[in-house]
Amino acid sequence: MATILLADDLAFIKMVQKEILQKEGYDIIGEAADGLEVIEKYKKLRPDVVIMDITMPKMDGLNALKAIRQLDPDARVIVCSALGQQQLIIEAIKIGAKDFIVKPFDPPRLATAIQKALK
Repeated sequence: MATILLADDLAFIKMVQKEILQKEGYDIIGEAADGLEVIEKYKKLRPDVVIMDITMPKMDGLNALKAIRQLDPDARVIVCSALGQQQLIIEAIKIGAKDFIVKPFDPPRLATAIQKALK
């Protein structure tokens, strides 16, 4: 069973993601509310996949992605963004994100993104 770390500053988003992913059989091993926290949790937990919002306090998702990729070049990170953030999504893919999900996301798309990241 793949382990997942969720990072979003909105508790509601993490709750929805957690519900969807647990139904799919994934193990949510941690949650973070900002970019600095997700890096710390990544170091401790070493999840199979990180699902991370691009827009977060303290450190945004792009800088957190860079830091995680420096710690682990093989890190599998899926970024989430709101509609209209195409430039940030392109930047995240260039940095090394495995996929992206646009909010509000649909459950099948979330599951597909994780399957793609794990390949």
